[in-house]
Amino acid sequence: MAAAASDHTERAAHPPADAVPRRGLGRSGVEITTLGLGGAALAGLYTPVDEESAAATVQAAWDTGIRYFDTAPHYGLGASERRLGAVLRTKPRTEYVISTKVGRLLEPNEGGGSDMANGFAVPATHRRVWDFSADGVRRSLEESLTRLGLDRVDLALIHDPDDHGEQAFHEAYPELERLRSEGMVGAIGAGMNQTAMLTRFLIDSDVDAVLCAGRYTLLEQPALDELLPAAANRGKSVIIGGVFNSGLLANPTTGATYNYGAASGELLERAIRMREITEAYGVPLRAAALHFPFGHPAVASVLTGARSAAEVLDAATLLNAPVPAGVWDRLRTEALLPCHVPVPEAR
Repeated sequence: MAAAASDHTERAAHPPADAVPRRGLGRSGVEITTLGLGGAALAGLYTPVDEESAAATVQAAWDTGIRYFDTAPHYGLGASERRLGAVLRTKPRTEYVISTKVGRLLEPNEGGGSDMANGFAVPATHRRVWDFSADGVRRSLEESLTRLGLDRVDLALIHDPDDHGEQAFHEAYPELERLRSEGMVGAIGAGMNQTAMLTRFLIDSDVDAVLCAGRYTLLEQPALDELLPAAANRGKSVIIGGVFNSGLLANPTTGATYNYGAASGELLERAIRMREITEAYGVPLRAAALHFPFGHPAVASVLTGARSAAEVLDAATLLNAPVPAGVWDRLRTEALLPCHVPVPEAR
């Protein structure tokens, strides 16, 4: 799972620092801002990002009022954690929430080369080793804290356990419970690109929240079938990543990507028509994509995968401005959005 970077360059006006409200993660007591900064793009997702640009992006997020930051060892072989930590260590620790993930340990790699095979434009200084054992989870978190330069994280997520389900439930999850009871983490959960196993976590465990990437967007809503109702019924929270579906909803043009691959002609035509509708109401498509998940009460936050200060400022500004009710009505009328799918209330 990796947050998609928005594909645009226009710079937005600077929104007020108090523009981003907070919502609680289940019953954990941890509160996150409704807009969070996803850390994959900061670590060179697909294209390089230098240290200065990454730091400026994190600082811009802070200046807009964003106080939730998500990262993982997987993102740039630890580069995301190091870059986020370098900025956040200069901020009051009680004012922000940071989440990281467990399930991939980083082992030294002597072979050199690039990590582009895994999607990140960074040197392949390490290799990823799947490990959802109790010891692996604890070691992963301890190493993440070292990279971040922090003594705790607020939310720890089991990362992409698709092919490791039994070990994730029987070893990784109980260890996260122990870490939560020890105070090393404030809340626990799982983060994936699918809904079935995340729903199982919500029903069969005491997680506080799940991070669902790409499965609750303007283009597709499989999370509405079981995952979101399960969260709402149990007082748990859902964080939504990948709201632009790898960039298609940020800039639907020839060559756009969807699910980190080439978008089909049918999907591209659909996204282009969505853009025509939103722009007829004076709203960029990416604004509707950012607002859409908040139609469901279980959604606590949406992550933006920005790689520049301009992109993060743009996302914050768009989320702070209302989307007219007519946008949702027109999308439903043209069968681009199913009628039963909830949409945000007009403000």
